[in-house]
Amino acid sequence: MTNTQPLPRGLTALIPVAPAPATPGERAASQLLHLRTVEVPLPLLVAAAELIAPQLESEDPVTREAAEAVQSRLRAVIAQAALGR
Repeated sequence: MTNTQPLPRGLTALIPVAPAPATPGERAASQLLHLRTVEVPLPLLVAAAELIAPQLESEDPVTREAAEAVQSRLRAVIAQAALGR
């Protein structure tokens, strides 16, 4: 594992560091990833895919992975709807 920042030393090592608050896209990716079935209008799916898209470039690998999974599912459903299935 490569760590680009040195570990804190001295008193600063004792101060907890809170993670950055999740963005709306990160929360949406996490929530949408757990859905199995849902019925929503196609424009909403397209909007969700657009909302998730910026998370594909996230520095956090977990966020990227979740966004890729959600994006893949959304694209598959949008493609099926376009074919009329």
